[in-house]
Amino acid sequence: MYILKLNEYVRFDAMDLAKLVNNKDVTASELKGLAIEAINSINPKINSIAHTAYDYADNEIKNKLPQGPFEGVPFLIKESSPQAKGITVDLGSKFGEGSKINEDTNLMKRFKKAGLLTLGTTTTPEFAFNFSTEAVHYGPTKNPWNTELSAGGSSGGAAASVAGGIVPIAHANDGAGSIRQPAAVNGLVGLKPTRGNIPNGPYQGEILSGLGNEFVVTKSVRDSALLLDTISGSDKGARNWFKSNNDYFISHINKEPRKLRIAWMDTPFNKAPVDNECKEALYKTVKLCEELGYELVEDAPTINSDNQFIATMRMWAANITKNINKIKTGLNRIPSNENMEASNIALYEYGLDLSAEQLLEAFDINNIISRTMGDFFSEYDILLSPTIAQLPWKIGELDANDSNLSAEEWTKRMMDYSPFTNIFNTTGQPAITLPLQKSKCGLPIGMQFASGFGKENILFEIAGQLEKAKPWKNDLPQLLNNL
Repeated sequence: MYILKLNEYVRFDAMDLAKLVNNKDVTASELKGLAIEAINSINPKINSIAHTAYDYADNEIKNKLPQGPFEGVPFLIKESSPQAKGITVDLGSKFGEGSKINEDTNLMKRFKKAGLLTLGTTTTPEFAFNFSTEAVHYGPTKNPWNTELSAGGSSGGAAASVAGGIVPIAHANDGAGSIRQPAAVNGLVGLKPTRGNIPNGPYQGEILSGLGNEFVVTKSVRDSALLLDTISGSDKGARNWFKSNNDYFISHINKEPRKLRIAWMDTPFNKAPVDNECKEALYKTVKLCEELGYELVEDAPTINSDNQFIATMRMWAANITKNINKIKTGLNRIPSNENMEASNIALYEYGLDLSAEQLLEAFDINNIISRTMGDFFSEYDILLSPTIAQLPWKIGELDANDSNLSAEEWTKRMMDYSPFTNIFNTTGQPAITLPLQKSKCGLPIGMQFASGFGKENILFEIAGQLEKAKPWKNDLPQLLNNL
């Protein structure tokens, strides 16, 4: 009989574990036990788990998990929004503590149909509006590669849980880079799918007025491809949804490379500073892509970043204000300095003063930028950049509870910290980060590849080639090597 040990479990991707279940080498209950062992052993070092839901998982097993491609694979939900009936979330906030829904979201139904076994929830910044996961409500989530550093955000708890070996795959979402940025600093694969490719119903038509996307962070390209095949597609009754005309995404990761034309950029649209190590990592990636036979050109579209900043801030503030007022009514709470962080109070007050005209202007700005990007991607297949502009800061440096910062100053600080990602939330295009490079001190530096609307197939083709050319499967944080 095969006995899976913890030091093996933490190295396997989701498809590895699903194969063991399918072959009856291990059971879902045994994987659950290993995940709990990992939580008990690893979470005290990184603080990535918000709440456990072991009884919920036991009930799923008792009622027989669907025989999906990820049957029995341990899984965690990000605390940024309620997803599952029976699992409450706090939204990273004392103000939002105990938020819940009366039925599974359409996305959660698909996660379950895939066979994933939910064991709990992961930490997030308050209302998911920070590129560092260090909510006052939970305390800081630490980077498994160096626990003095930030795990990124807003899906920092999800990314730290996967990089830390607790689960091989975890729910994440992305409104300005919140899948890709934490995946990049934790050495993971992070795909933001095309807008409309993942269901948001029944409670929402679009997340963050179209800026937000749901998906996961994973250890391998194949896990992301297979899960996208499993959960993407038509969302009944949605105002907008994207239907892919491609064959299965997972079939693209082993295709022979075609001649792709790749533009690359080392300077963000907003001209925020970029660490030399991030630039050097980009140049190494450009060279690697050239060696694989791709055509590389230094080029980028011309974007009015000042206007984009205004549009993004207005849309974020409007949505945060709406959500705070919803909690205020639903949970009978009054927002204050006692139950909310300073940055979100500032955004809430900014949102209260927004006019309908100003919000509609934001949509017009994003339309112009999307048209510009559409023209650019008629000439190029991919736009390559670093995912992160700066190596992860020490915990405490990106402080969302700093009362000295206005809504505009806080938002600018965040967008300067991660300036390469949010443009593709504006345009709705797919973008993926891959853990291709390292800093001098061994920290992961992710590389971002973006393609045209609905072109995930192209991203999986190049991602599959790069994973073979520069594999990262056995590259783990030291805390896992010590198990």
